Amino acid sequence: MEKNLTSGSVFRNIILFSLPYLLSYFLQTLYGMADLFIIGQFDGVASTTAVSIGSQVMHMLTVIIVGLAMGTTVSIAQAVGARESKRVSQNVGNTVVLFMIVSLAFMVILLILVRPIVALISTPAEAVNGTIKYLTICFIGIPFITAYNIISSIFRGMGDSKSPMYFIAIACVTNIVLDYVFIGGCHLGPAGAALGTTVSQAVSVVVSLIVIIKKRSISLCREDFKPCKDTMGKILSIGIPIAFQDGLIQVAFIIITIIANRRGLNDAAAVGIVEKIISFIFLVPSSMLSTVSALGAQNIGAGKPERARKTLRYAIYIAAGFGFVVAVLMQFISEPVVGLFTDQNTAGGAEVIRLGGQYLRGYIWDCMFAGMHFSFSGYFCACGKSGLSFLHNIIAISLVRVPGAYFMSKLFPATLYPMGLATATGSLLSVIICVIAYVILQKKFRSGKLQYE
Repeated sequence: MEKNLTSGSVFRNIILFSLPYLLSYFLQTLYGMADLFIIGQFDGVASTTAVSIGSQVMHMLTVIIVGLAMGTTVSIAQAVGARESKRVSQNVGNTVVLFMIVSLAFMVILLILVRPIVALISTPAEAVNGTIKYLTICFIGIPFITAYNIISSIFRGMGDSKSPMYFIAIACVTNIVLDYVFIGGCHLGPAGAALGTTVSQAVSVVVSLIVIIKKRSISLCREDFKPCKDTMGKILSIGIPIAFQDGLIQVAFIIITIIANRRGLNDAAAVGIVEKIISFIFLVPSSMLSTVSALGAQNIGAGKPERARKTLRYAIYIAAGFGFVVAVLMQFISEPVVGLFTDQNTAGGAEVIRLGGQYLRGYIWDCMFAGMHFSFSGYFCACGKSGLSFLHNIIAISLVRVPGAYFMSKLFPATLYPMGLATATGSLLSVIICVIAYVILQKKFRSGKLQYE
């Protein structure tokens, strides 16, 4: 399972690591959409709404868990790069103990708060019962969700991004089959969707554990599970800022959605469709964060910081190049792309396509800038400075992205294009902050005033 990424072509390593990770992202997105598609075939609007709202809550929770798990990926990658097998085992053991506690705490707290959560997010009355059933079952399955993401983070820290791809593929196929059984066959509605999701996650975890045991991928002893303050502290010091950062981004999305909702039904529909389109397009730039963090951490652990910097440069070239090409292309085909998700012959359909095309032409530039600051965030994580990732995101969101979207919405009520640009402008500010932070870091590293963590 362990793969050395500290030698050979840096560009080749990036491609070989990022492609399986990219496919994993795609499968995870497909995984989430399957519930909505299948329940839409067998149940009414209320059930579809319940699953939609419930999945948004679970997505935010998953994002936070994945952010925390980044601390594991970086810590293990640094130990692998340094060829310290004992430290690798200790990180794995402490990760298992730490996240077992975290997952159980999340499960208990969220089960107690499930009804207040449903009320807080203004769930329509018709969908309240379905949403409660969906979230209750999903919350019970939190240990399985956490286990999958932790196992994936361990594999990626060891340089193996292929195995997690296979695990999520198994979960995806299992979920689709079980959705048809529970929703279509047993007519369980939102509860069936949640049950399919939870069971498929459990199956994925069991399969991954079997693979680990059979291949003897990880060698652990009882001592590795003994909590170590320094080990857990490092995992949390890297993971917590990323978790807060990712959670904050999701909150910003929700706020912008609220702003759009207040403009009217057509505007809300247009923004909602574009957000779905963007989630697919962003698979490429998003993959750069984990790629740079894993590869960079291994090379820093191996005492090769120049290769970590080279990894960052290549990732920026890939992300910015992809973002620029897609952004230019979307200036010409945005309306047809939005039209794939709505019928122009329906009431308001043509207006939704027009508004969505405007929003997408502005928003799409975020793909280029976000890819760049994602790459920088990965490098900061690899250096043990993940707090910088949280810093540039909270500044950009609070100063530009959210207030910019609000003011553009008020100043330009007839078009969504400026509102889309506000999001991209926020990411541009993040890039500027990242460049400044990177220059300062390099000066301190070279002078010896700062050490890699």
